[in-house]
Amino acid sequence: MVGEVSRAVNFSVFFLRAFGFDTYEAYVATRPEKAIGELSLWNDATEALRRAADQAGLQYQIDEGGGAFYGPKIDLRVKDALGRPWQCTTVQFDFNLPERFNVTYVGEDNRPHRPFMVHRALLGSLERFFGVLIEHYAGAFPTWLAPLQVRVLPVADRFQPYAHQVSDRLRAAGVRVEVDLRNEKVGYKIRDAEVQKIPYILVVGDKEARIDTVSVRKRGGKDLGVMAISEFVGAIREELKPVLPVTGPAQSEGGSIHQ
Repeated sequence: MVGEVSRAVNFSVFFLRAFGFDTYEAYVATRPEKAIGELSLWNDATEALRRAADQAGLQYQIDEGGGAFYGPKIDLRVKDALGRPWQCTTVQFDFNLPERFNVTYVGEDNRPHRPFMVHRALLGSLERFFGVLIEHYAGAFPTWLAPLQVRVLPVADRFQPYAHQVSDRLRAAGVRVEVDLRNEKVGYKIRDAEVQKIPYILVVGDKEARIDTVSVRKRGGKDLGVMAISEFVGAIREELKPVLPVTGPAQSEGGSIHQ
């Protein structure tokens, strides 16, 4: 029982850290006044949650009476960039459904026993989780998570075909990209892309078209200079590799293109 809960808690922490939530509060929520199930079951289940939280290395608090009527739980409340806590992940014991479905198993004593059911809600409410995610990053998502990762800006209409070539090569590499064909000045387009917090802006003109390169700007106004298209494609593909949490503080971005 402890092992199963511990695996659920560890995966929940892994999942949250993958999204950049490296700060969270943990609570073990105990039996409320109105509850079902025998007190001995509640005590055993609550102790199992404590042990699982200890195994996962959680610094937890006790939420007295904060459990559901059908079982105790572990709550993980993530903190956004402003330090505000949000309840998202829950690992929950359930005494009710095994009883209602008459679920049993045969134990080592060859007698039937009623199992515990463990609920694992990684996100809680999906809408709330995405709301918290947007608040946490203030729209400046890590490149792997950004809805639009690259915007290509031709400096004049005659460079639109080359801009589309760049876009096609990026799209073939799995990058979410678009070409800005609006009849606006390049400076305006750059400012607009920065306001939208697009991770990378590629400016293309005569020099870039002649030597198969792009001028790279990173979100935040950092000018990375001129890069060969193949170099940029290789670098952003490296950045977009699956983001795995590290053992130390989680990284909000899984790498970056730099010079």
